[in-house]
Amino acid sequence: MDKINDLNLNNWKQYKDIITDSLWIIPERDNSGAHRGDYHGNFIPQIPNQLMRRFTKKGDVVLDTFLGSGTTLIECKRLGRNGIGIELLPEVAQMAKQRINQESLFDKEVFTEILIADSTKKETRKKVDEILKRYKRKNVQLIIMHPPYHDIIKFSNRQDDLSNAKSIREFLKLFGDVVSNFIDLLESKHYLAIVIGDKYTNSEWIPLGFYVMEETLKRGKKDLKLKSILVKNMVNNRAKRNQEHLWRYRALVGGFYIFKHEYILLFQKK
Repeated sequence: MDKINDLNLNNWKQYKDIITDSLWIIPERDNSGAHRGDYHGNFIPQIPNQLMRRFTKKGDVVLDTFLGSGTTLIECKRLGRNGIGIELLPEVAQMAKQRINQESLFDKEVFTEILIADSTKKETRKKVDEILKRYKRKNVQLIIMHPPYHDIIKFSNRQDDLSNAKSIREFLKLFGDVVSNFIDLLESKHYLAIVIGDKYTNSEWIPLGFYVMEETLKRGKKDLKLKSILVKNMVNNRAKRNQEHLWRYRALVGGFYIFKHEYILLFQKK
């Protein structure tokens, strides 16, 4: 059986910082190097770091279909992985490019490419194929997706922005289109990771994470199997920062619980 990572399991006890539990308690986000926590909605760098070290080797290709401020590609440069990121919004892509360029290369042979494009579109897939062909690659070895949590944060006024989907059904359809667009590009036995959280609407808990899981399994029913559901604590949530007492009061009054977790849904290509 071919290994999909660089871990030396003959000396497995040395990897004490690699998480193997389904509950991820991470006290603080990594703000070292080019990483910043100022972009509303970006995930903590420890997520792509853990995923790449477990499920890729140096020189593999990682695809992030919702690049945001560039966290995944910064980690690619740090860990010696090649990275392709797709970002819908030009101004956000430009910020990501600046930050990624600030990070020093682990390996001069590593490439990082940013596409300003819509991940739901077939023409975007063709552009990714062109990048891979240029570097004489056929597949990617890890796909990371961190979409908007529907309308919790409005990232733009654009109709093609998933945060402006008119309903949960429309959001899931668009997200599913992204899965369908790229899943055949993933190498067999390798992994798709989706970072997603739930939401409240009109005082009702909407299990967005489980809806996304169901949509992904539907779109990849011939290709994907669910490998793990990881629950990660939220760290330094900007919307609630320095307002713990206010949110606790609101929870007690409204009879709800404050979001303190999100999911990392892990799928393996058959």
